[in-house]
Amino acid sequence: MSEVNNEEKKQTKEFTRAASDTESARDVQSPGLPEDGQLVRQLKNRHIAMISIGGVIGTGLFLGTANSLRNGGPVGLLLGYTVVGSICYSVMISLGEMVAYLPIAGGHIKLAERFVNPALSFTMGWNYWYNWTIVLPAELSASAVLIGFWTRDNPISPAAWVTITMVITIVINLLGAGAYGEAEFIFASIKVITITGLIILGIVLDLGGGPSHDRLGFRYWKHPGPFAQFDGISGSKGRFLAWWSVMSQAAFSFIGTEIVAIAAGEAKNPRRNLPRAIKRVYIRILLFYIGGTAIIGLLVPYTDPRLNLSDGTASSSPFVIAIQNAGIKALPSIINACLLTSAWSAASSDLYTSSRALYGLSVAGNAPRIFSRTSKTGLPYVSVMFCALFATLGYMGVNSGAGKVFGWFSNMTSVAGLMTWFGISLTYIRFYAGMKAQGYDRTSLPFASKLQPYAAWYAMVFCLLICIFSGWSVFLKGRWASDTFVTNYFPLALFPILYLGSNFYYKQPAVKPEEMDFVTNIAEIEADTYDEPPPRNKFEAFWQWLM
Repeated sequence: MSEVNNEEKKQTKEFTRAASDTESARDVQSPGLPEDGQLVRQLKNRHIAMISIGGVIGTGLFLGTANSLRNGGPVGLLLGYTVVGSICYSVMISLGEMVAYLPIAGGHIKLAERFVNPALSFTMGWNYWYNWTIVLPAELSASAVLIGFWTRDNPISPAAWVTITMVITIVINLLGAGAYGEAEFIFASIKVITITGLIILGIVLDLGGGPSHDRLGFRYWKHPGPFAQFDGISGSKGRFLAWWSVMSQAAFSFIGTEIVAIAAGEAKNPRRNLPRAIKRVYIRILLFYIGGTAIIGLLVPYTDPRLNLSDGTASSSPFVIAIQNAGIKALPSIINACLLTSAWSAASSDLYTSSRALYGLSVAGNAPRIFSRTSKTGLPYVSVMFCALFATLGYMGVNSGAGKVFGWFSNMTSVAGLMTWFGISLTYIRFYAGMKAQGYDRTSLPFASKLQPYAAWYAMVFCLLICIFSGWSVFLKGRWASDTFVTNYFPLALFPILYLGSNFYYKQPAVKPEEMDFVTNIAEIEADTYDEPPPRNKFEAFWQWLM
């Protein structure tokens, strides 16, 4: 036992640089896999830090909170985002422990094959690919609608803006992971500055610092009240349903934090950079989401008729409504511009993530091997171009009827994302069992949390619960809607169907904890490890701490 512990400590002592993406090729050992079919580590520390932040902040926080506030009230909104935030954090510390130890291409998709079975890897991989492929054209359409905020007097066909955004997105991804990292660094920086500024502005407005000098305090918590009564249902039942409706909507806002796992295969020094990014997830959740939703609930009453996302522009954002109420001009246009960069950022991330998911599926043998082909610079160009083809679905948004149909598909990504979290939590529970069975000391890993395995169980159970009850409103009297039922429960039903079908094909039982492989790729990981130079001045020390 002591030999195993010593060996494990030796493997994990130098945790500053991660497994090269040869991992995928060598680990799978697929016959006929191209020798050059491997990624190249181009993402720097600041790229990883901003990718992890960018995955958290999006239009869900700027715009999606409008529906959540309207349905749940200020306290319902805050409680809903707090609960989903705790689930998100539980998923991230589970994922972080695995990818910091094994930062391999394919991320959690490959880890599922290694610690559960090929069937779960197949299911999670295609579910994840579908998730990010479908949401890509939705973001392109969103960018066209946001630009329409300025062109209402002289309307221009949305197809023009969809084309421009699509070209920008594809070019960024064809330039490689390094270019994507730089673009995401810029976009995420804008998002961080925007939300931080809005939170500070919200505090000032709440305390009466706006042009109107109207001190709001907790006025809207008293009238119209802390909770909305969902669908007019009175009493605690109506308040509970209001809170639960926020839970379902908040989940969509948090989906995407796991992108950092997909980026692990192209991250420089991931055993140092990934743990740092994971450890700071809770700060981002507390500051941006919990802080943001708390301020929103103070500034706008949930009965405000402008809390309607039908126009899809910044005018329905709770922050913009509060600014308009305070009598501040010009800021709505600035916020809309920031929302536009957020949509561009999301589109770029969508294409990056879907192409790497497809690459990981190919390397694992769950997709045609042509998708694992890479250029000399490590770009999986076949996967990128194939996934980019689906961006043309963004033109469906040009026609309002087709746009509505496409909206149903994009709504499915919320449930698909939660099922990804479910799979990550399940994979970690198996990873934890394997570590325990083989006598590994988890405290010597690059990243480990004392909340495990309880956090993983908590996340797994609640992800499933939210998915099961995501479309509960259609079962209320007089509220049946076939489209809502299908878009909420089709992805949920698809997950077990994919798993059972692939399990029947592979006919491989779950890997026993005693037989799990914790050694393969460790040699490459340690060979690729390096110590970062110490900061030369106070600015570099601050930057190192910040990133």
